[in-house]
Amino acid sequence: MNQDQPTILIVEDEQKLSRVLQLELEYENYQTEIANNGKDALELITEKEWDLVLLDIMLPGLSGVEVLRRVRKSGDLTPIILLTARDEVHDKVNGLDQGANDYVTKPFQIEELLARIRVHLRNTPIQEDENVLKLGELSVHLDSREVNRANEQIELTPREYDLLVCLLENKNIVLTRDQLIEQVWGFDYFGDTNVVDVYVRYLRQKIDKPFGEAYIQTVRGVGYTMKDID
Repeated sequence: MNQDQPTILIVEDEQKLSRVLQLELEYENYQTEIANNGKDALELITEKEWDLVLLDIMLPGLSGVEVLRRVRKSGDLTPIILLTARDEVHDKVNGLDQGANDYVTKPFQIEELLARIRVHLRNTPIQEDENVLKLGELSVHLDSREVNRANEQIELTPREYDLLVCLLENKNIVLTRDQLIEQVWGFDYFGDTNVVDVYVRYLRQKIDKPFGEAYIQTVRGVGYTMKDID
């Protein structure tokens, strides 16, 4: 594929419409691919990187809104424009609440759709890989403070997040409780060091226990470390 051409996935079960959209978009110098059902769409969005997705709501198998919900749950922020014959307000609100970037009601003028596409491609944020800490299937996005494991978003308190970042920044290094107190709670903390054990337990309940394998390791008599699972 030509890296200078933006890539757009067309998810539409009406084959005549999907083909028309493909021809119009390719004429405008976009690279395209078509999915005709929700299952195929979800696989393509997961397996490939796209600059934008045109997603019909009424699809066989998984609905467009369900595809959208799963994509956003995985942390994927690819711009998504919903296409639908529905024009009721609650349908628009539902789609936007699930994370859609825009909503176009059928029938639409191709010029309007192209204009919407150009706007969202201009506004696509640049992903800064250097601002992501990773360990196996666990990732922490430092800019957004988003935590994911196995494509599932994990909600942490500010202190749990700070502890996780500290352990990840020192992965494969054993940190004592005193070191963790200094780096996470600060030099002016005068409480019991058992607070570290309490918060490690909280963290394990969220990032390890639901997934059956532990990244956080206890080194008896010393402290804690994070390491990839062998």
